Amino acid sequence: MDKVIITAALTGAVTPKDANPHIPLTPKEIANDAYECWKAGAAVVHLHMRDSEGLGTMNKEIFKEAVNLVKEKCDVVINLTTSGDNRASDDERMAHLIEIEPEMASFDAGSFNWMPAGVFMNSPQFLDKLGKVMIEHNIKPELEIFDSGMIHTTNYFIKKGVLKAPPHYQFVLGVLGAAMATVDDLVYLKNLLPKDATWSAFGIGKGHLPLLYAAIALGGNVRVGLEDNIYYAPDRLATNVELVQRAARLIKEFNKDVATPADARKILGLKGAK
Repeated sequence: MDKVIITAALTGAVTPKDANPHIPLTPKEIANDAYECWKAGAAVVHLHMRDSEGLGTMNKEIFKEAVNLVKEKCDVVINLTTSGDNRASDDERMAHLIEIEPEMASFDAGSFNWMPAGVFMNSPQFLDKLGKVMIEHNIKPELEIFDSGMIHTTNYFIKKGVLKAPPHYQFVLGVLGAAMATVDDLVYLKNLLPKDATWSAFGIGKGHLPLLYAAIALGGNVRVGLEDNIYYAPDRLATNVELVQRAARLIKEFNKDVATPADARKILGLKGAK
């Protein structure tokens, strides 16, 4: 690929401002970071929401507020999480999709022991219903892959018609309990993908830079941001913007182009493509 999509994952569901004061928590903070990351080269923003106590929430009204603020500022592609609160019911995890109808949303393709916190639950029944909701509302699933078996799960749902081809995958590497953030793991997973797939990758924490370099070199897209990694370098905290800026510089050093939102919509086959 000559054009590389940068996704900025601005804030997860857990990490507090005590760990990094640059983590955006409110809809206004999230929208401001989305705008600055868009200016720096991000074509996609992946959004979680936080409640008044700073905890992850699937409250659709908070999602609506943030999405509206982002859309007022720029044309970045909006990708909403479906796993922002482990207390949420299956219906609560997709209610905001039905109401907002974003261009993209996450589809975490399986369950596993997210060590040492607990089980990350994505039952076959939930995934079946989520895939159908995404088809009904013309939302492109980002198939989040934590381990190899999840690729086989997505193949099953593609054959069943619950997921549409061509699929788009996001490799989430370095979570304790799933695949490691190594180049070997990335190459193995990439080689399991359908031939028509697009893909992106990132490494958690210290795996951030090796996976960033490897994904660009292997012809993939990249994801950066404070959801996944709060440091720019050892003992130096990062901002979302400078993580996007570094990714953009590296893409250009590989003699590739940083994809615009319009490019991303075309590459991923999104409903906003022209």
